[in-house]
Amino acid sequence: MAGYLTTHVLDTARGRPAEGLKIELFKIDGETRTHLKTLHTNDDGRTDEQILPADRFEIGTYELVFHAGAYLDASGVAPEAPRFLDVIPLRFGMSEASHYHVPLLLSPFGYQTYRGS
Repeated sequence: MAGYLTTHVLDTARGRPAEGLKIELFKIDGETRTHLKTLHTNDDGRTDEQILPADRFEIGTYELVFHAGAYLDASGVAPEAPRFLDVIPLRFGMSEASHYHVPLLLSPFGYQTYRGS
């Protein structure tokens, strides 16, 4: 089985998928952080393609960066100065060739993530 990476972002405050949220993927190697891809969520809160497809999958440490502040601004949540949640970095390891699903449950004042299926 080849490994790959996906996500799903849900806006728990509004009770719907988080559409149009910018996500960046980085590969972490020691102190080196390499940008691999930038995507945006669709109307279902998912990306239209795998974040890291099987043909680019490598075991290692990665970081997904969710641009929550810009999404919250665009969705009409009253801005704060500074916003409590702006950029959410999630650093995680992928230790085997398998499907890694890293969802984000988001509200203006909190978030949750886990390894999904």
